[in-house]
Amino acid sequence: MKLRLTILIFICLLQLLTGKSYAQNERQHHVEFYGDTVMIPLGTSAFVDFNKPLSDSSVREFYKSMESAGYLPVIEALTSYRENKKPDDWLFYQLIRKTAQMISPKTENYQRYTLYKWYFLLQTGYDAILTINGNKMLMYAQSNDAIYEIPFRTINHKQYVCLNYHDYGQIDFDKNVFTQVAAVQLQPKRIFSYSITRLPAFTKSKYREKDISFIYNESRYAFKIRINQEVKDIFANYPVVDYEKYFNIPLSEETYSSLVPSLKKVLRKMSQKEGVAYLMYFTRHSFVYKTDTEVFGKEKRLSPEQTLLYEYSDCEDRAALFFFLVKEIYNLPMIALAFPKHVTVAVKFDKPIGETILYKGEHYSICEPTPQAFNLSIGQTPKDLMKTAFEVVYAYHPVK
Repeated sequence: MKLRLTILIFICLLQLLTGKSYAQNERQHHVEFYGDTVMIPLGTSAFVDFNKPLSDSSVREFYKSMESAGYLPVIEALTSYRENKKPDDWLFYQLIRKTAQMISPKTENYQRYTLYKWYFLLQTGYDAILTINGNKMLMYAQSNDAIYEIPFRTINHKQYVCLNYHDYGQIDFDKNVFTQVAAVQLQPKRIFSYSITRLPAFTKSKYREKDISFIYNESRYAFKIRINQEVKDIFANYPVVDYEKYFNIPLSEETYSSLVPSLKKVLRKMSQKEGVAYLMYFTRHSFVYKTDTEVFGKEKRLSPEQTLLYEYSDCEDRAALFFFLVKEIYNLPMIALAFPKHVTVAVKFDKPIGETILYKGEHYSICEPTPQAFNLSIGQTPKDLMKTAFEVVYAYHPVK
């Protein structure tokens, strides 16, 4: 009894000396994350400010302050979500961004916001580095993926891809030399991947209906698909990745269930050739054609769901949607063909149709999913491309 009393007195004295216990001082913050509510425990005194000029020493000082500020529960909450929900790296990075925004809003202090993201990336196992030039700070993560239109650095034979270049627009790296902040001595275990294998389970109330229709064989077909504007948020800063990655980004469950079963119902009375032709016309004539430059002012490849979501799309976007639908419904071998100014898809049927492309001993028939001057059938190539060189940028072969 005396021992218990002694321990209780000791705890009370300790709390009087140090203030409230961390558990008492801790508040549960809610981060709304695309259908999930992630609880982030944060001590009321854990905030670390940053108002010094950017330098190697000021960044390292910030890091040391974060180490002693009690952010372990935040790191544990982030890693616990990753272990339980298994989001892809790009999706997990969006959670890191939202968590950093909650603690240190981007508009209040951009450098501090970026430093919080960098710290959380490091503490959750990624190899993240910072480079600085005056008041500019670029954050990179090690990645083995082929990424286009954004900066990357090679350090010790490792590729690092910039995650926040979009915040600065265009930087002339010949005139603006960025120096790397001295590395923090950690043992990173994760290589950042831009592959997206599934989308979040969005809240159903966030979806709205969109009417799409097209004419095939003199009959009009209409569909009501369910789309979610949050998909735009997820992919707002997603870079241009290789064709294999973005062709294989799936639909969200709600959008999938509003479209694919309806398509299958229409196609079940058609032959395989008729069904693929139907899907070709669907992607060709259900959306308005505009180039990326017209819509976004730059190159931007849309995932299949984004193509359904946006009002406008180009050849690459329609090729991705057509590929997804043929793979999902028929699971046929396909190749993606990149011409200098055009991307299309060729499908391998049981028997070749029309003029074919021979690739690795197999014949593929072009199925043009983008509107052309003439209404092309399976196996027909646009006239302006007949003698143009192309590259097979992605080949899909089902695993039997």
